[in-house]
Amino acid sequence: MHVPFLDLQKQYQTIQETLEPELLALMRSAAFVLGPTVESLEANLAQFTNSQYAIGVSSGTDALICALMALDIGPGDEVLVPSFTFFATAGAVSRVGAKPVFVDICKDSYLIDVAHAETLITKNTKCIIPVHLYGQLAAMDQVLALANKHDLKVVEDACQSIGASHQGEVKGVQGDMACLSFYPTKNLGAAGDGGMILTNDARLANRCFDLRIHGHDRLGTPYYHLSVGGNFRIDAIQAKVLDVKLRQLGAWNNKRQSNASLYNELLCDAVKTPVLLSENTSVYHQYVVGVKDRDALKLYLQNANIGSAVFYPMGLHMQECFKSLGCKAGDCPVTEQACLEVLALPIVPEISDEQIAYVAKTINAFYQ
Repeated sequence: MHVPFLDLQKQYQTIQETLEPELLALMRSAAFVLGPTVESLEANLAQFTNSQYAIGVSSGTDALICALMALDIGPGDEVLVPSFTFFATAGAVSRVGAKPVFVDICKDSYLIDVAHAETLITKNTKCIIPVHLYGQLAAMDQVLALANKHDLKVVEDACQSIGASHQGEVKGVQGDMACLSFYPTKNLGAAGDGGMILTNDARLANRCFDLRIHGHDRLGTPYYHLSVGGNFRIDAIQAKVLDVKLRQLGAWNNKRQSNASLYNELLCDAVKTPVLLSENTSVYHQYVVGVKDRDALKLYLQNANIGSAVFYPMGLHMQECFKSLGCKAGDCPVTEQACLEVLALPIVPEISDEQIAYVAKTINAFYQ
């Protein structure tokens, strides 16, 4: 049996009949940049995430950069980021001239360790970026309490968690801003790159709307710029793809959750299945297990025609590009251990129960 890690063609077949006529109509309209298609996606995403404002941008990375720019984070500032995350979380901090300060994670959830974050705060710390990793929300009550105590801005990296909930309510943004990614592999993926900034603050929303078009006041006179922004616009074609897919996202997330439940039931005790924080509901962007002999298991699965992936093999504090920050092995020990143990299994909505059973049976056989 073949179990691919991801099959975007199979997903596309489920929306092809609806999407292609709408894309064709958009192409014929020649309205490719911003406009009503983007505005529709922004309105629908704001409603889906229970947010006041949604600003469509060119990628999840640009969402983080634009959000930090809107908060005036820059040279001389320090930003707390988990070391165990995708590179863009810290890369965006560096891109605006600030210094990423790497925080360890909690052993069971792989989410930011807020207690460790507090020990790293200095007079230059201006912001914290909690990452809602693998599809579940970070401990935002703790994050927000820390931010209030030390007067920090909060930018949520929600690139993997669209639709995730706490206490039964979908949480789009709880801090100052939250950033989404629509990279094709995400739960809600574009036909290329795309991103979104969520906020409940009208001033920050207007700032992001302006920054995404080179700091131009979108309601003012053309070619007059209030500040230096960037070309962070999402294009209408990506917005149309996402707006159509958004209609299916709830069902897709539900299927990921049922797939995760089946894995939890079938996998042996040698496998550490995902741990959720109290009252959290994950949307399982990734179903990540903790295992011994990870690399050997990955090869074993590959030989059985089963796809898997490692998110992430190295903590950001150990990356060569951040060597100048003076980080060293042992600074984030839980991250370093997780990098040796984590393995993502196929979890996409298109996978069948039979395929999941085959994956679990193969893993269990490895540990017998």
